Amino acid sequence: MAATTAQPMGSLPSGLGICTTAPDIFYIPELVFGGLVWILVASTHVAPPNPLGWVMFVSVFCFVMTFLWMIIFAAGGHKNSSPWAAADFAYHGLAALFFLSAGVDLAIITIGVKDLDLKIYRTYISAVVFAFVATLLYFIHAILSAIRWKYF
Repeated sequence: MAATTAQPMGSLPSGLGICTTAPDIFYIPELVFGGLVWILVASTHVAPPNPLGWVMFVSVFCFVMTFLWMIIFAAGGHKNSSPWAAADFAYHGLAALFFLSAGVDLAIITIGVKDLDLKIYRTYISAVVFAFVATLLYFIHAILSAIRWKYF
């Protein structure tokens, strides 16, 4: 029989297990798409500072927190306890909500920039798409984390 790396839903993975189990397999794509939003917004002149400040906060905060969360899980710092499963669900749900609000703000700003500069417009469109992809990834991660928490 072949060995399997699948973990039961009622346990939290550690080590390289975070690269093979749902919902933890979403850490890397969340970092990539959240980082792309951060890079694309930071590469342009911040014309309306307030909403773009929120977008930058969300993308930087979620990037750093997801990276730290991934390191804690990879190191086994959660000790397979139920409060960590609940915190995993809460964090990814909050991150999904944050990225949704940032994506909507960025989409509204992008509509206003359409007539100014084509390069900035295309950059913002890319950032909006990546923000909504990040929202989807965090949402799926939150749902799967809630299911895992239920089985603890």
